[in-house]
Amino acid sequence: MALDPLSTTFAALADPTRRAILARLISGEASVTELAAPFDMTLPAVTKHLKVLQRAGLISQGREAQWRPCRLEARAMRAAADWMEPYRKQWEQRLDRLDDYLRESNKSARRVRHKK
Repeated sequence: MALDPLSTTFAALADPTRRAILARLISGEASVTELAAPFDMTLPAVTKHLKVLQRAGLISQGREAQWRPCRLEARAMRAAADWMEPYRKQWEQRLDRLDDYLRESNKSARRVRHKK
């Protein structure tokens, strides 16, 4: 069964190794060897993670002579961020209301203490 692009993106983002690889690529292109360096796993295992990220459209791999640099691709990440945006707004509004409530609650508690 083929997953829709958004499901493929979220499935790729579900793994902490893949998220770490994406975090590294924020600072620029890197080779597979460079991306594999911080992990305690084989190069083929890292390559499998890279293939998942490529299928999700989150990274691309170029070819410059013998060097095959990986680079971050924002398009798929943008689709995920766009999908999450209404939820982010809703949670921010809820947190703002909670902040207002706590602020008012603290003011009321201070007034009660001062009256005693």
